[in-house]
Amino acid sequence: MIDEIRIDDLGVIGRAHVRLGPGLTVLTGETGAGKTMVLTALGLLLGGRADPATVRTGATGAAVEGRVLLPAGSPALERARDAGADVDDDGTLVVLRTVGAGTAEATGRSRAYLGGRSVPQGVLAEIAEELVTVHGQADQMRLRSAARQRAALDAFAGPAHAAVLAEHAATWAERGRVQSELEDRVTRARELAREAELLRLGLAEVERVDPQPGEDLALAAEAERLGNAEDLRAAAAGAHVALVGDEDAADVGAAATVLVEEARRSLEQAGHHDRALADLAARAAEVGYLLADVAAELSAYVQDLQADPARLDAVQRRRAELTGLTRSYGEDVAAVLEWSQGASLRLLDLDGGEGRVAELTARRDALDDALRRTAATITATRVDAARRLGLAVTEELASLAMGGAHLEVAVRPADEPGAHGADHVEMLLVPHAGAPARPLGKGASGGELSRVMLALEVALATAQGSGALTPGTFVFDEVDAGVGGRAATQVGERLARLARGTQVLVVTHLAQVAAFGDRHLVVTKSVADGVDVVTESDVREVDGEARVRELARMLSGQDDSATARAHAAELLAQSVGR
Repeated sequence: MIDEIRIDDLGVIGRAHVRLGPGLTVLTGETGAGKTMVLTALGLLLGGRADPATVRTGATGAAVEGRVLLPAGSPALERARDAGADVDDDGTLVVLRTVGAGTAEATGRSRAYLGGRSVPQGVLAEIAEELVTVHGQADQMRLRSAARQRAALDAFAGPAHAAVLAEHAATWAERGRVQSELEDRVTRARELAREAELLRLGLAEVERVDPQPGEDLALAAEAERLGNAEDLRAAAAGAHVALVGDEDAADVGAAATVLVEEARRSLEQAGHHDRALADLAARAAEVGYLLADVAAELSAYVQDLQADPARLDAVQRRRAELTGLTRSYGEDVAAVLEWSQGASLRLLDLDGGEGRVAELTARRDALDDALRRTAATITATRVDAARRLGLAVTEELASLAMGGAHLEVAVRPADEPGAHGADHVEMLLVPHAGAPARPLGKGASGGELSRVMLALEVALATAQGSGALTPGTFVFDEVDAGVGGRAATQVGERLARLARGTQVLVVTHLAQVAAFGDRHLVVTKSVADGVDVVTESDVREVDGEARVRELARMLSGQDDSATARAHAAELLAQSVGR
C-alpha cells in the first residue's frame, strides 16, 4: 500500500503532500490543476521513464518521495532487501526519485533511491510490478492485445493451471534444446565423420610412434652429449690431469691433489702450536678428499664416454619421429600426449553419434507427447476459466449500465503451438443486444473499454474461483472516460467494491464516481509571482460541507449552486452503504 507521496517542482506542482490510505481514494480538481502531475509523480516512484521537461520551470530538478507499506513475506519486500534497501520493522519503505532539469547545474539525469540506497530505475519497476496495477488510456490499448488477454485468463484460472503452464513452458524449452542438437547432429553428419577420420589417423600415428613422457627432453640431452663426445672427453681428461697429474709425466708436483696434500701436512705439523691451524688442516684434508672423488668420477667419465655414431644416428631418427608428431599435434611430447587423450574422448563421442541421434530423436518424441498432454490440460482449464470469466465480467457489465452487453472469452486452436500452449485466446465484446461479437480492439469505444477494463479487474479480484493475485494498489486514470449518468454511478460503486480488499486511487472528473470515495483529495492551483503553482496547501482532503461543495462544482461548475449542492449531498447519501 502507498501511504503518502511528497512532490517538489514537478510540472505545476511547487510542493505537495498527498496522503493516501486503505480503501478508495478519489482525486479531483479543475482541468490543469495538477492531477496529472500527481499520477506522473506516482509513475516515477513506480520506475517509470523520467522526462526532464516535466521539471517545474525555473527549478534545477524535481523530486518525488513516497512511503510504501510492504506486507511481510511479499516478493516486493524480499526484492527491496536484496537491493540493499533499509526497510523498517513494520514494512515501511521510503522510495525517492529525482529528475534533473537538463540545465548546466543538472544534466537531466534521473536517480532512484530505495530505502536510502541508490538503485537502478529497473529495481523500482520490479517492486512496483508486485505492488501496483495502473490503468489509463494506454492500459486500455494493452487490453486489446491477445497476449494480455491470454495472461488475464491464465491468472483467473488459478494456481493449478499456472503450475501446468510452468511445466509446459519448461518442457517446451527443453524440446527446443533437444531439437536444436538433433538438427545440428544430422546436418553436420558428414563434417563429423570427416573429423572422426582425421582423429583416427592422428591417434594411429601417435600409437605407432609411441612417445613416452619426457622422452623428447632426454633424447635432446643425449644427442647433445653424443654429438660432442670428443670435446667432452678432452675437457674431462684435462680436468683429471689438473687434479691428479699425468702419470706418464716426470713431474706431478703441480697437481691440485698433491698441492693440497702438502698444504695439509704443513698445517698439521704446526697445528700442535695453534688450534686454529689444526682446524684449517682438517678442512684442507676434506678438500683433498673432495678433489680425489672428483678425480675418480672424471676418470670413470673418460672411460665410459665413447664416440658412438650408430647410437647418435638412432637418437636423431627417434627425434625426427617425435618432431613429426609435435608439428601436427603439439609443441612437445607432453602436448602430444594431452592431445591424444582429448582426441580419444572426442572420438568416442563421435563414434557414438548415430546412437546419440537415436537417443535425441526418442527424447524429442517423448517431449512431444508430454507437450500434447500438458497442452490438452491447459486448453481444458482455459475453456472452463473462459466460461467463468465471461459470466463474471458480463455480470459486472450489467452493473455498469451495459445490461445488454456481454463478454465472450474465446479459446481456439493457435496456428502454431508454443510455450504458452496450443491456444489462441481472444476477448469478444457484444456491446448491446443483437450486435455481433467483435474483438475488443475493433468493436469497443473508449468508454466501453473503460468499463470492460474495470469489470475485468473487479472480476479478477473478486469473482468466486478466481486465482488472480490482487495487487496492493490499483490506480485508475480516466476510467470514467466516455461514461455518465447511471453508468458513472455504477463505475463508482464497482470501484468502491474493488477497494474493499485493496487500495484504490482514482483520478476522476465525475461527481458520481467521487461520491464513493473513502477519502476525497482535491487539487487546486494558486498564483505566485504571476505563475500558476500547486503548493502544500493546494492538495487537501475534504469532507463534510467542503466535500459537498467540491461535488457540486463537479456537477455544475458552481460550488455555490443550491441545486448542485443538494444533488451532491444526495450522491453522498446514496453512496453510503453501497
